[in-house]
Amino acid sequence: MYTFDSRVRYSEVGEDGKITISALMDYMQDCTNFHSEDLGVGLAFHKEKALMWVLNSWQIIFNRFPKMGERITVGTQSYGCKKMIGYRNFLVTDSQGEQVAIANSLWVLIDLKRGRPIPIAPEIGDVYGQHEPLEMAYASRKICVPEDGQVKEGIIVREYHLDTNHHVNNRQYVQIAMEFIEKDAVVRELRVEYKKQAVLGDEMIPVVYQVSEKEMIILLRDGEGRPYATTQFFLV
Repeated sequence: MYTFDSRVRYSEVGEDGKITISALMDYMQDCTNFHSEDLGVGLAFHKEKALMWVLNSWQIIFNRFPKMGERITVGTQSYGCKKMIGYRNFLVTDSQGEQVAIANSLWVLIDLKRGRPIPIAPEIGDVYGQHEPLEMAYASRKICVPEDGQVKEGIIVREYHLDTNHHVNNRQYVQIAMEFIEKDAVVRELRVEYKKQAVLGDEMIPVVYQVSEKEMIILLRDGEGRPYATTQFFLV
């Protein structure tokens, strides 16, 4: 497993002094990018090849949220590719080696010239090696959305929502969705299914579904009802 060490910064904690979900997601995203850069297949490589990895889905299980100043280790590994999808785990541990968070993610390789997914060639996928999937309760990448939900005021995509691919960064969808969760709620599991890329100037309309006391689904869609991303939160 590829890893790097860090320490929870003040800029990464919420009002409770603990690391936020957004910050943990950023660590995982940084880890996979560091991994690619160190293997020589980072941003410059993909730009030259006119390729882009797009996140298809997240499943993240949170065991606890470290406090400011705690030391953590962030790790990632690929556990294979199948046609156009790459499979990747993440693991965050504390200074005692105890699990903070564990995640599964699916990625799709996009040919930027043709604007569509392509099969993952060996020279792209094999560089990450083959590993056994981490032990966790794997969920489907598909999220079933209920019939009725509360439609909220739309959000216009701004420049600060974007990343180097010029579309809304995967973490930003989650951060927007979390605005509709009670402030003191504790999330134990997060799932996200990404359907369409939102770009500068697009309007994202949140639709909130209170499935149960311990489960919420927040759909972010366009004005015609087509989903950008579906987020599902399981609460403690």
